[in-house]
Amino acid sequence: MGENVLLRLSGLEKSFEGTKILRGISLEIQAGEFVTLLGPSGCGKTTTLRIIAGLLEPDAGTVMLDGKDITRLAPEKRDVNTVFQNYALFPHMNVERNISYGLRVRGMKKPEWQKKVAEMLRLVQLEGYEKRMPAQLSGGQRQRVAIARAVVLNPRLLLLDEPLGALDLKLRQQMQQELKDIQKRLGIAFVYITHDQEEALNMSDRIAIMHDGQFEQIGSPEEIYEHPQTRFAAGFIGQTNLIEAKVVEAGADGLTLEYNGVRFPARRADFGAKAGDEVALSLRTERVGFARKPIAECALPGVLKSRHYAGGSMRAIIRLDSGREVLALCQSAERAQGEAGERVFLCWNRDEAPVVR
Repeated sequence: MGENVLLRLSGLEKSFEGTKILRGISLEIQAGEFVTLLGPSGCGKTTTLRIIAGLLEPDAGTVMLDGKDITRLAPEKRDVNTVFQNYALFPHMNVERNISYGLRVRGMKKPEWQKKVAEMLRLVQLEGYEKRMPAQLSGGQRQRVAIARAVVLNPRLLLLDEPLGALDLKLRQQMQQELKDIQKRLGIAFVYITHDQEEALNMSDRIAIMHDGQFEQIGSPEEIYEHPQTRFAAGFIGQTNLIEAKVVEAGADGLTLEYNGVRFPARRADFGAKAGDEVALSLRTERVGFARKPIAECALPGVLKSRHYAGGSMRAIIRLDSGREVLALCQSAERAQGEAGERVFLCWNRDEAPVVR
């Protein structure tokens, strides 16, 4: 990472009642970057966020903001703001007073804070809502007010804890784009927490996948999706079929793998796999097909157990000769030949199937 590092987490550890929640995690975030902490519940995402916000102290490690150690600094002394899932708006204050609360506490004069509030309402597309009470707003509108209230103080860093979790799917997808647009316009770094993979892929500059108090992998959405480093990372982002195989040969240009007596080529593993190693092959559901005879260099025999139309794609389950069942989502008819009960070959392109530990 360059010298533009805004936030640096180094070796953070945290335990609750003898259970390790964070196991020495480190991460650097650039100014203006959108970074998502993605992982299942209980992996340590919220604990990490609360440590950055100053709501928890780590047992070990440091939090540096703009080159300054803020590990033990009180929350209100950090140039950091947080948006929570439940919005946490003051129910007895209208929109204008909710957004201006922090400015008024700091002693800003009314004409000044009214000007700032008007700017924020334009930013979150809620002009004309100044006098509405929170109870008169929809979930999406309340969420926008919470974001406006957090960014009106112009923090260096905004923390967002599953902020779209309470919204329905359509509104959530719309708000994903709006949040990303707001973030780019403001140029503020966002640290975003979610367990929703689609949200992470759609919004982030980088994703840090968390599992059991550690980062499994940190990278751009494309890196994480196309080049997962671990079995967990491969299985957690998108839908995939993980097949255990043995490395028979390891050459400069790729591997030869064997599964259930069948050999096929595979792309080079990022971790330097060698002959004799047991590995897992990640076959993404949208990148495998099936046909009555092999239509790709990689193919495994089996039986088509079921197939049905799923709105623009064919959803099929193939039972391999090993007994293992694989899901395929085929967009093209060419990659979906065969009827239920027929012998078929599961086929894929070598370069679209990462090999993980």
